[in-house]
Amino acid sequence: MKKADILDWLKEGNITIPAVLLTQYKEMKLSEQELALLLHVFYFSEKGNEFPTPTELAARMTISAFECTDILRALIQRGFITISDGDSTDGIRYEKYSLEPLWEKLFDQFMLKRKKEKENLVNQEETDLYTSFEKEFGRPLSPFECETLAMWMDDDHHDPIIIKAALREAVISGKLNFRYIDRILFEWKKNGIKTIEQAKSYGRKFRQHQNPQKSANAETKISANPVPFYNWLEQ
Repeated sequence: MKKADILDWLKEGNITIPAVLLTQYKEMKLSEQELALLLHVFYFSEKGNEFPTPTELAARMTISAFECTDILRALIQRGFITISDGDSTDGIRYEKYSLEPLWEKLFDQFMLKRKKEKENLVNQEETDLYTSFEKEFGRPLSPFECETLAMWMDDDHHDPIIIKAALREAVISGKLNFRYIDRILFEWKKNGIKTIEQAKSYGRKFRQHQNPQKSANAETKISANPVPFYNWLEQ
C-alpha cells in the first residue's frame, strides 16, 4: 500500500455515534435499512452535506433512490428526523435534515431501559427478601406478615437490604418476630442508619456495650435471668 493511499484512507475520517443506538434501535422499532439510512444521513451531515438527496444516499446503500425516498418519508412521519431551514454564510437559505428528534427518542429509550432495569432489580430484591424471611421463620409468611413487609418498604421506605439486615439482627438476638424487627428498623431510622455498613457498625457498638454487662452479671450471679444479647425493644 502506498503512502498516498494511506493518507486518502485517513482523510475519510471517522464518525462517532452513541453505542446505545446500536443496542436500542430494535426497541425503537427501527429496521436495519432505516438504521443504515439514518447513519448515512449522519455521515453526510458530518461531511458538510446536511441535505443529501435520495440518489446520493442510495449510492451508498443496497436500495434504490425510490426506496430511499419512501424510507425518508416514513422516518419523517414517525418523528425520527425533521427537515428544517438553515442559513449559509452568504445568507442563502437552504433545507437540511435534523437528527435531533432521533437523539431525543434515543435518550428517552435509554432512560426507559434504565427505569425497567431498576424496577426489575427492586422486584428481585423484594422477592429475595420474602424468601429470606420464610427461610429464617421456617414457614410461609402469613398475609399480615406479608403486608407488614410491604409497609416497611412502601410506607416507611426501608431498603430491602436494610430490612434483611434487621432480620439478621433479630436472628442473632434470638428474638425472631416481626415486632422486634420493626423496633430495630425504627431505631435505625431514628439514628439515620441507611446503609448496611452503618447497620453493622451500629449493631457492633451495642453488642460491645452489652457483652461487659453480661460478663459482670455472670460473675457476680446477681440475677438468674440472662442478659439479652441486645434487646432492641428496650430502647
